Amino acid sequence: MSTTAPTATLSTTEARELLVDLVETPSVTPDEEAAAGVLADFLERHDREVWIDDVGNVRAPADDGVLLTSHVDTVPGDIPVRVEEMPRSEARYGGDLVGEDPDEEIEVLWGRGSVDAKGPLAAMAVVAVETGASFVGVVGEEVDSRGGQHLVENRDSVPETVINGEPSGWEGIALGYRGLLGGNYVATSESGHTSRPDDNAIQDAVNWWRRVEEEFGHDEWVPVFERVTPKPTSIDGGISKDGLSVETTMRLQLRVPPEYTTEEIREIADGHLENGTVHWDDQVEPVMVSPRTEPARAFRAAIRRRDGDPRLLRKTGTSDMNVYADAWDCPMVTYGPGDSDLDHAPNEHLPLEEYDRSIDVLADVTETLLEP
Repeated sequence: MSTTAPTATLSTTEARELLVDLVETPSVTPDEEAAAGVLADFLERHDREVWIDDVGNVRAPADDGVLLTSHVDTVPGDIPVRVEEMPRSEARYGGDLVGEDPDEEIEVLWGRGSVDAKGPLAAMAVVAVETGASFVGVVGEEVDSRGGQHLVENRDSVPETVINGEPSGWEGIALGYRGLLGGNYVATSESGHTSRPDDNAIQDAVNWWRRVEEEFGHDEWVPVFERVTPKPTSIDGGISKDGLSVETTMRLQLRVPPEYTTEEIREIADGHLENGTVHWDDQVEPVMVSPRTEPARAFRAAIRRRDGDPRLLRKTGTSDMNVYADAWDCPMVTYGPGDSDLDHAPNEHLPLEEYDRSIDVLADVTETLLEP
């Protein structure tokens, strides 16, 4: 149920301070507690009702005309946190320079999470305070979306609109994400001399994976978003402790375009098994929403008002938007500052003026959607 929350106008300095505080506070999954505390303290200082729920999400309910949400956690990576000046043309923008002087020195924030996704997270929190929109900072997005899953399972009502925070660039609006199918392939074979021609369990794993890759092979002209992308993430194998068998385990992921469901891809992959089994334990459905929804139109208008050129994006990864779209029948988009090519990268950094601009766009859109 929607509730009325107090609003406040925040300065650019205060908005930037929140971002820096969050980036300076490590929050590698599953250790998000300290960063969640920073976020909760910020909201409390601005008289918002806020609490941290059973899984660690930061909850600040208010006007459910818009739910602003992004994730608190990051992947590992030690990038010294600092604000440096550098030429605008050398900073990695998630959008165009909009006629600005490319040689002008601007402030850039370096640090793990500055792009993915503490830039979007801080922008969402600032705009929630300024507009009275509902807000949730979720945990676990980088691993299993436990925060997003808990939110949809335990929320009393469906919001009217969801704006999910991920780096899209200040001019970008993400409308689609591929799904994810993950699991462990496990096989065992009798041990024997390596001169024997029979395949062992390690070869069984390699042979099955080769068949899967051939099944989903595409010509280069097919956009990545429209492909099924198989990727092994780890493999372990060898003689068992008792010396009587060869064992292997391979961790794998397949990214799933909206053309398929994860169950369809699972059936195809299982159909290539000759030996061994796959224990599928991670299924997230793909999502593709219409560019004609009210929030998508509002974003295009807000970006154009700031002389930007709106870009409609289809992202090749997976996000919490997939979780929300599978559970909630409401319009949604994903938006946030930052160049997504810097996600998880060793040179992750965010131009602070892009962060400022994204707050302006997001506030404009949120106020439009909350109008009676």
